[in-house]
Amino acid sequence: MVEILVLLTSVFAGFMGSLLGIGGGMIIIPVLTLGLGVDIRYAIAASLVSIVATSSGAAASFLKDHLTNLRLAVVLEVGTVLGAATGFLIAKKINAQALYLLFGSFLAYTAISMFRKKGDSRARVNHPWSERLHLGGKFTERDGTVIHYGVEKVPLGLVFMYFAGILSAVLGIGSGIFKVMAMDGAMKLPMKVSSATSNFMIGVTATASAGAYLLSGDVQPEIACPVAIGIIVGSYFGAKLMPKMPAATIRKIFVVVLGIVSIQMLYKGIRS
Repeated sequence: MVEILVLLTSVFAGFMGSLLGIGGGMIIIPVLTLGLGVDIRYAIAASLVSIVATSSGAAASFLKDHLTNLRLAVVLEVGTVLGAATGFLIAKKINAQALYLLFGSFLAYTAISMFRKKGDSRARVNHPWSERLHLGGKFTERDGTVIHYGVEKVPLGLVFMYFAGILSAVLGIGSGIFKVMAMDGAMKLPMKVSSATSNFMIGVTATASAGAYLLSGDVQPEIACPVAIGIIVGSYFGAKLMPKMPAATIRKIFVVVLGIVSIQMLYKGIRS
């Protein structure tokens, strides 16, 4: 019975994770720890497996639809890796409570701003770095419309990714939601491209972390296996549905998730 519950939850987490580019950890971890009493170490390990599975399950579909911007993902991963390294070094010196409150407030503000925003993001001016590195791209909507896009404020995007890496290392949370927020809000990428590119990036980042947990023996097969199976199934359907959905609908769902995460972070900050 427990395995079936984990499997069904994982299907939902994989669906939402691939649809929004945020991974499934924010759904999997609370269910495993609060609902089923699983040790937090095993829950985090299973969450990392779920992120890798989400990314893998959706990658082929997004690449086929030209929604994943691989060049941009490689550039932005530099900021994420540097941030994660910094977070690892300062984790014991920084006040986690203050970070929860600060970024919880920031996410709440961003959710309100995105809710008020009309239409999809589209870069009006291509940043010089984007021109030199050929970071812009195009994809085709289901109605045959070809969408060309550029990339604004590449340095600001790297700064966002740097802090996303720090948060991931210090607070032990996934940074997919910050990646989507940075690409959509700061760099003015279309929402579908932001979600698909974030989905690829979090898979790359989580693979290294999942390997470390595997070597330490924290990946429990009886937990990780149903999680991985459910996630792959859910992410497949999420990846198939996402290109067909209007960008405005994806944005609305993302805003709701953003609001939930901001409340969770503020609650953790106040409680601790």
